[in-house]
Amino acid sequence: MRQEMIGWDEVDKLIDLLMVQFEREYEAMVLITRGGIIPGGMLAEAMGITHVLTAAVDFPAQMESDRENLLVWPQFIQFPDDDLLRGRQVLVIDDVWGSGRTVTAVKNRVSAAGGHPDVCVLHFNPHRNLFGSTRPDYFAASTDAHIVYPWEVDRGPQAAYGKYGDY
Repeated sequence: MRQEMIGWDEVDKLIDLLMVQFEREYEAMVLITRGGIIPGGMLAEAMGITHVLTAAVDFPAQMESDRENLLVWPQFIQFPDDDLLRGRQVLVIDDVWGSGRTVTAVKNRVSAAGGHPDVCVLHFNPHRNLFGSTRPDYFAASTDAHIVYPWEVDRGPQAAYGKYGDY
C-alpha cells in the first residue's frame, strides 16, 4: 500500500475543509483513541464543544486468517456512560476510515445509548471500506494511501532517545 506523510499545515487545511461541512450543531464529541484525539481536540476547540468524551476500541486478532479476523467482535476498553450520550447530537471523530470497523462500532454503540451520532474523519479510504456504500458523514479527503500523520512521526521512547541521548 502506498504511504503518504502529511504535515501540520496539511492537517490545518483538512480541519478547515471539515468545518464548512457540518450541517448541524453538536452537543458532544466522542474521540476514538488514539487517532481521533488530536483532530477531535482541534475540532472541539474550533466548534466550541466542551462535552468531549473518548472511546477506546480493540479488535483482537485471534483467528487463523485475515478474513476471519475481520469478523471478530470489538472489545470496548473504554466508553462513555449512556447518560452522557442519550438524546444528544454526537460527533464521532477518528483520523481515518479505512475498513470502517472501528468508527462503525463506536457509531452503533452511541446509537444504542440513545445518542444521535454522525461520523467525521480526516481521511476516507473507499478502497478498504468493508461497509459497501456506507461512508463517513464528513471527511476532508479521500485516499487510497496509508496516511502518516505528524503526531505519528518520530515519537516514542526510541525516537526520544535518539534525539536527546541518555535519560
